[in-house]
Amino acid sequence: MGCTVQVWLDARMDGDGKLRFAADSDSEITKGFCSCLVWVLDGAAPEEVLSLKTDDLAALNIGLHGRGNSRVNTWHNVLVSMQKRTKAFVAERGGKPPGEPFPSLVITAGGIHAKGSYAEAQARFLSPDELKVQELVNVLREKKIGVVAHFYMDPEVQGVLTAAQKQWPHIHISDSLVMADSAIKMAKAGCQFITVLGVDFMSENVRAILDQAGFAKVGVYRMSNERIGCSLADAANAPAYMDYLGGASMSSPSLHVVYINTSLETKAYAHELVPTITCTSSNVVQTILQAFAQVHNLNVWYGPDSYMGANIVELFRQMTVMTDEEIAEIHPKHNRNSIRSLLPRLHYYQDGTCIVHHLFGHEVVEKINEIYCDAFLTAHLEVPGEMFSLAMEAKRRGMGVVGSTQNILDFITQRVQEALDRNVSDHLQFLLGTESGMVTSIVAEVRKLLGSVKSSSGRAEVNVEIVFPVSSDSVTRTSRSSPLGLNLGQAGEFMNVPVIPGVASGEGCSIHGGCASCPYMKMNSLSSLLKVCHHLPDDKHSLSAYEAGRFSLRTPHGKLIADVGCEPILYMRHFQATKNLPEKLVDHILHPNENGRSISFS
Repeated sequence: MGCTVQVWLDARMDGDGKLRFAADSDSEITKGFCSCLVWVLDGAAPEEVLSLKTDDLAALNIGLHGRGNSRVNTWHNVLVSMQKRTKAFVAERGGKPPGEPFPSLVITAGGIHAKGSYAEAQARFLSPDELKVQELVNVLREKKIGVVAHFYMDPEVQGVLTAAQKQWPHIHISDSLVMADSAIKMAKAGCQFITVLGVDFMSENVRAILDQAGFAKVGVYRMSNERIGCSLADAANAPAYMDYLGGASMSSPSLHVVYINTSLETKAYAHELVPTITCTSSNVVQTILQAFAQVHNLNVWYGPDSYMGANIVELFRQMTVMTDEEIAEIHPKHNRNSIRSLLPRLHYYQDGTCIVHHLFGHEVVEKINEIYCDAFLTAHLEVPGEMFSLAMEAKRRGMGVVGSTQNILDFITQRVQEALDRNVSDHLQFLLGTESGMVTSIVAEVRKLLGSVKSSSGRAEVNVEIVFPVSSDSVTRTSRSSPLGLNLGQAGEFMNVPVIPGVASGEGCSIHGGCASCPYMKMNSLSSLLKVCHHLPDDKHSLSAYEAGRFSLRTPHGKLIADVGCEPILYMRHFQATKNLPEKLVDHILHPNENGRSISFS
């Protein structure tokens, strides 16, 4: 229920079509709250239960408007559960078949169980082939190769990498924020080559940052001889984005906050138009708030992700009704007045989207409301507005998280640890509102937590269900039959999976919403990684098309793209280390016509 107390709810519909409720709790105060709800709703008609909102109960004077009160969260969550049960009773009474659930993975201390074909496809590689693991470890160790990979890798690749980490430390799976930093650490530790499992802007960033750090001789390799694109990066390369920044350059003082999911070329051209700092979904909110706090009367121009831009604006609008104390917990230099004042000066690009997060649309949101309204909801900052609003509402009552891939992973592990600490049998259900490649890291962390208490006698059983909010069109069938209850509890107990994630056209998802499997990320296959590693060092130049590109071109002001494009990334690294914008960047914001800038951060 989103709180450390336990609540038990019983619901039924009587012969007259009225709802009958009973509730209990291991907390006396929570039991009292639930008694109030039961008093209001027991014997009510379905439409009365479904129309009730927590605000309607404010007259009971239990402090419903205090967002930080966990007991209030419990009150709200019990009401949500009552309404979910009511919807099910109404559907059953009307002869409507129950909604088809999303596919999911159920993780227990004893193993993993896949529900649905899409989940089977995801689960197939969670227990990797030991021979492949050993082959990879041997070649990485022999040739001193480091691996940096994004969370959104194919499950087969992530499964093997996660297992290989135990024998070779120079493997790092993360969001894009720390990929380049991890590569520097590997180079300092003696790695002669870095393989990048991600899209091309990620390998470009790694190459450029290694060069800046003095590791120009360390080779950087991609996983394909073809372009590994990104719809967001493409949007920022369009002339319309430069027009957007051209308009921004007319307003001073201005700062361009650019999502790191863009090319080095975009960063360089942008930085010459408007002072620029990169961000990720992990730090974008703090970056923007700090910029407004540090530079008086600043205009911030965010891009290129339109969904994330709209969601940031909505997040700040919601902050205007928080207390000053609650806002200070997010950023100590802000309050309601400062948040209100910055909103007119916060701008975002209107025409850039990630093709993965674009697909968490209306159909998916409707099913979540119908079947999963009482589950934990996780959502990436890039998801469309409907999904974002749903996740923000869940977040307010302690049942959700909105943020980066790392934020999502941290939220899930925290909730699992809380359940284990309670030592009461529980089934935790999490909707994964981001790319499905995240599941490998989630499963690894959850199994580690569940395994840590497995051997303890008298321990309660805690199960964790990871739900993939995908549409029925989000998989391609490879055979006519499918064992829908494939049990993956034992290593090697795999079958030929009859579906693969993604529609037959190869675009990765259905336009009707929810597949969340990036087709570009899936170009980073295990076979490609092994091929690249086995051919290193590339004495015969057979891997020239796999090398991460160095930019010899120059900007309109005659500077090297690699030098100028690195500056916004280095600014972000400085911000990460100090929580302040660099003085060099602030000076550039205040005096935009004075070029001749050159920076270096360790």
